[in-house]
Amino acid sequence: MQSELCFADIHDSDGSSSSSHQSLKSTAKWAASLENLLEDPEGVKRFREFLKKEFSEENVLFWLACEDFKRMQEKTQMQEKAKEIYMTFLSSKASSQVNVEGQSRLNEKILEEPHPLMFQKLQDQIFNLMKYDSYSRFLKSDLFLKHKRTEEEEEDSPDAQTAAKRASRIYNT
Repeated sequence: MQSELCFADIHDSDGSSSSSHQSLKSTAKWAASLENLLEDPEGVKRFREFLKKEFSEENVLFWLACEDFKRMQEKTQMQEKAKEIYMTFLSSKASSQVNVEGQSRLNEKILEEPHPLMFQKLQDQIFNLMKYDSYSRFLKSDLFLKHKRTEEEEEDSPDAQTAAKRASRIYNT
């Protein structure tokens, strides 16, 4: 039986599922680097939305799955996850196949003796593909720009300024 990775089981870099709560100016952090974007659960959520529209969500899902895999310690768990990653993203029959060089050289035998960095070269290829291709388009997308405007509007709202003044008064007394 083929085991396939369920996209709902892929968590963001902090190990939690995506949440809609974000700090102000997160878009500035996201725009600074792809690394910052991928470290922020809300950033990952927005980037996934964008990639879904571009029919390339599998790239970030593969990257996240590899990050989860690298944190695993127990061999049986690593074997299962390695097989899931292979069957979902790398196999010729993968449901969400990523386009990486050398995937044909990665055969199922390697899955029997997994190690934390076994997917690293492929993950790096996908990271670079995202960084130099989809990430730059994401920063120009309506999805990103709308989120950025919303942040700016929230920051300029009287409620935000009042809250900041109240906090300032509380801590400066």
